[in-house]
Amino acid sequence: MQGLQMRRAAAAPRAFAASRAAPPVRPAAASRRRSAAVEAAKVALLGASSPVGQPLSLLLKMDGLISDLALYDVAGVAGIAADLSHCNTPIKVSSYTGPELEGALKGADLVVIAAGVPKTPGMGPNEVFTVNASIVRSLCAAVARFSPKAVVAVVTGPVNSTIPVASETLKAAGVYDPRRLLGVTTVTEVRANTFAASAARLEVSEVDVPVVCGASGPTAVPLFSLAKPPLPLSAAERAAVMQRLQRAEGEVAETPATPSGPALAVAYGAARFVESVLLGLAGEADVYETAFIEAEVVAGLPYFATRVQLGPGGIKSVVGIKELDALEEAALNAAAPQLLGDIEKGKMFVRQPAAARA
Repeated sequence: MQGLQMRRAAAAPRAFAASRAAPPVRPAAASRRRSAAVEAAKVALLGASSPVGQPLSLLLKMDGLISDLALYDVAGVAGIAADLSHCNTPIKVSSYTGPELEGALKGADLVVIAAGVPKTPGMGPNEVFTVNASIVRSLCAAVARFSPKAVVAVVTGPVNSTIPVASETLKAAGVYDPRRLLGVTTVTEVRANTFAASAARLEVSEVDVPVVCGASGPTAVPLFSLAKPPLPLSAAERAAVMQRLQRAEGEVAETPATPSGPALAVAYGAARFVESVLLGLAGEADVYETAFIEAEVVAGLPYFATRVQLGPGGIKSVVGIKELDALEEAALNAAAPQLLGDIEKGKMFVRQPAAARA
């Protein structure tokens, strides 16, 4: 896919309004809190006992934008809910297992899917994909039935493929709304900010580096040219940060005594993303995050990770990409074929019979 054509200001994809503006800087957490009292939301966390779900459930128990936190998993979730109920925050926690999924989903404003298995040493990517895609498809079928108007945030990886699985499942059920389905890629920006700040010797809380294209690995492309503040990094330093970002999952997974793979940073990023979505649902202005969504930001790529503005209906608008520097353009061109393959893999998982996938 040489000479990839950037659709930086394409016609608005589906229900979205595209923008030529540079990705806005995400405000500091303290300034992103709601400016006026609003009704708190019900959040359903599916996969609450997973390696990501457990720390994420604790972080969500501390989010004042949530009134009810419904935890669901196939097993082990009752103890997590009991433990969380001892935390002195006003959020009501309930637990559901197995056939009780309907109870978790009923009335949910936001459904967070964190169920699945992480990629650990010895597991092939196809093995992880098959397990997680099956889980996401099953859970999205339940969402379509019991909470079709909820915003759905998918943390379960590989997000490049599980979001197409989710969208195809919701489309088949007749309830798909592209504004309400978002792949959570926040951990890539959390890492990019951390690595770039370290290399530039800046306070990490002051650094904002947009990461576009895909959710992980070589498909995650940091846009240093759009970073705020401008980063005093050489081309070699930028390349080194990009390389570390794209290898970050392996850096954790290959560290001894981490059988669950990368989970804590993923949960941290997901909690930030959830708060942003809830701020948008509450009507807060100027709330931006990066998400992997169905929008042709780049010609030939039907899904893309890009910064979006969040609002009462989920995604309010999609922020386009300005001109990139040579390193970023090359990285995006190199990533495009793999991202397209990941997308098609997810779509075909739903469209093909099980026998054909075997």
